[in-house]
Amino acid sequence: MSTPFRPVHLVAHFPGVNANTVWSAPESGSQIDFASFKHFAQTAERGLFDYFFLAEGLRLREQNGEILELDVAGRPNTLSILAALAGVTEHLGLVGTLTTTFNEPVELARQLATVDALSGGRVGWNVVTSPDAFHGGNFRRGGYLPYEERYERSEEFVRLAKRLWDAAADGVAHVSHHGKHFDVDAAVRQPVSPQRYPVIVQAGDSPAGRDFASANAEVIFSRHSNPADGRAFYADVKGRLASVGRTEDSLKILPGAGFVLGDSLADAADNAERIAAQQVSAATAINTIEQLWGQALPGFDPDGPLPSFDPVQEGVIRQGQVRHFKDPKAVADQWRSQAQREGLSAHQLIIKNTARPSFIGTPHQVALGIAEAVADRQSDGFVLVPHLTPTGLDGFVDTVIPELQDLGAFRTEYTPGETLRERLGLPADPPGVGSPDAAAAAPGRSA
Repeated sequence: MSTPFRPVHLVAHFPGVNANTVWSAPESGSQIDFASFKHFAQTAERGLFDYFFLAEGLRLREQNGEILELDVAGRPNTLSILAALAGVTEHLGLVGTLTTTFNEPVELARQLATVDALSGGRVGWNVVTSPDAFHGGNFRRGGYLPYEERYERSEEFVRLAKRLWDAAADGVAHVSHHGKHFDVDAAVRQPVSPQRYPVIVQAGDSPAGRDFASANAEVIFSRHSNPADGRAFYADVKGRLASVGRTEDSLKILPGAGFVLGDSLADAADNAERIAAQQVSAATAINTIEQLWGQALPGFDPDGPLPSFDPVQEGVIRQGQVRHFKDPKAVADQWRSQAQREGLSAHQLIIKNTARPSFIGTPHQVALGIAEAVADRQSDGFVLVPHLTPTGLDGFVDTVIPELQDLGAFRTEYTPGETLRERLGLPADPPGVGSPDAAAAAPGRSA
């Protein structure tokens, strides 16, 4: 009997301390001990997830000149965590976030290829650009690149990394590259990846980011978990692939998503309300409002109304994080109208607008919602972000995964020896193989 559902891809996102994570709950564990990473990854592997995903911050965020409460100090280096997890997992993919703005291609390509080889071809790279001079303060070059140049550098970085991986696979000893951002004459010394390249993941949503993804990425970590937005984003990005000679299945779109389970829909809704109140403390609500209003608000009472005056359009009080409000006044007007209409305090409003899990219900209802979203081509699966570290995935694996399997929408076992690229159903030849850039890696040639 055929199933009406497409195969669902699931990713386990190890959360940082942010608006999703309830770090103050008694059941919350360490954000930095290896035991937490190990438990989370092994739970994901028990649930037959595609891969473990780790974000990275280059510098602790600050607000009003102070370290932001919702940040993690002391987290180990991303590549070190992935290498350690490779030794305590057998099948699970391992994907880390690493910037092209402040790293260098030859060294990072070697580091990624090393972990990929040691893990048997289970590694992916979430390619990001870093946005500001605040991050740049940790690096010798300092400063930062204008928006357009960040993507130029990233494109050149990824293409050079692929040339280096191609060279290793093809037995080429040297790669010369002379471009706008990089001028290297590299001796190729990295190991050969079992999947040729680590899987390339990308999260950009701007027109430049979508163009970059269509040419280079194999997975997009999307923020479009709303059904209508998800369908529109899916159609737009997948629609760009033919023009660069790619098929629809060569790129997977996986939005981030939270979930809350319960014995009934009403029970899950109660749980969601309780968790949301824990996720968004009074201090977090004030931080969010200050960020939107672009200024410090000393003495502001979160149990009262929103500020009656308008935001400062160019105000920047949080460093180390992209400002998410493109039109602060429009958002402020919308929030004030909503608060008045629904009788919400400032704190209650922030809870309602920031703590919004995508899936709430019984295990069967959540499994059906996930399978239907993928069947509707809102996505190819989801990057799940639990609210607790490291045990937040346990209940999902124990109860929702069997429901997805009963629906015929999820695997019942791993295929032994499968690389991450194979598990994701991606083409054997990643984007860029056989391109002029790759061919230029031959000895004595330069680009």
